[in-house]
Amino acid sequence: METTAPVVGFDQVGKTYGSVRAVDGLTLALHPGQTVALLGPNGAGKSTTLDLLLGLKRPDQGTVRVFGGSPREAIVAGRVGAMLQSGGLMDEVTVAELVRLACALHPRPYAVADVMARAGVTKIADRKVNKLSGGQVQRVRFALATAGDSDLIVLDEPTTGMDVTTRQAFWATMREQADQGRTVLFATHYLEEADAVADRVLVLHRGRLLADGTAAEIKAKAGARRISFDLADPIDTAALRTLPFLTALDVSGRTVRIQSSDADATVHALYGLGVHPRNLEVAGLGLEQAFVALTAAEEARQS
Repeated sequence: METTAPVVGFDQVGKTYGSVRAVDGLTLALHPGQTVALLGPNGAGKSTTLDLLLGLKRPDQGTVRVFGGSPREAIVAGRVGAMLQSGGLMDEVTVAELVRLACALHPRPYAVADVMARAGVTKIADRKVNKLSGGQVQRVRFALATAGDSDLIVLDEPTTGMDVTTRQAFWATMREQADQGRTVLFATHYLEEADAVADRVLVLHRGRLLADGTAAEIKAKAGARRISFDLADPIDTAALRTLPFLTALDVSGRTVRIQSSDADATVHALYGLGVHPRNLEVAGLGLEQAFVALTAAEEARQS
């Protein structure tokens, strides 16, 4: 049980755009030292949630507290660093000039050289911002988000456009930040990142919190397992669709992949069909498959 005061608290927060309920009664708390992944399909409310947390938008109902006060108070105090997809960077200035400005504006700045080295932008320090590649822009955004000693770091799709090596270095830095007691909240479409990096996963769906737990807990919540095997001979797909507890089926050549809510019963019935599988494997869902299963089940429930 968490005993420290929450870094972030949402209490029955709602935000509406016309007839669209972007955030719907959202209640959650984030605590020091957590690395939290925010997941959800397009339109789930991820960006609006981050905007509310950062004070860029105001809730229509409920309250958002950051370090016990308003988002604006926390940001003015330099306690929050943010790396967002929205908003542009100033053109016709160099990377070094922009990072120097960010450090100068932060109440608790780091040394400019250290910020650039940590973000991997030292070699492009003299390049104009409007001449950067997509991955380089992301590294500059990262430098701006970590220009000072902030207690909460908020990242919106931070590794988009980064190559594999840069992404690995980025997450190594984020783990260091969390190990030092800072809270890291990131929204991502790369579910393998959430699985590998986050110690807590939040799944949003239509503005509501659908699941909250470790990656392992989210996988277990999906309540399904993967079954895969090869066949010596082709099989009628229609026969496989009669298997009990089947939630998904994919047949590629002679390789069959199944998702089942009761793997034991499904495998037993498989042999009952006279099928003799080779290389049979039964495993839990990965985070991506669990995410898809959870959101699909919720869509079916609400339809």
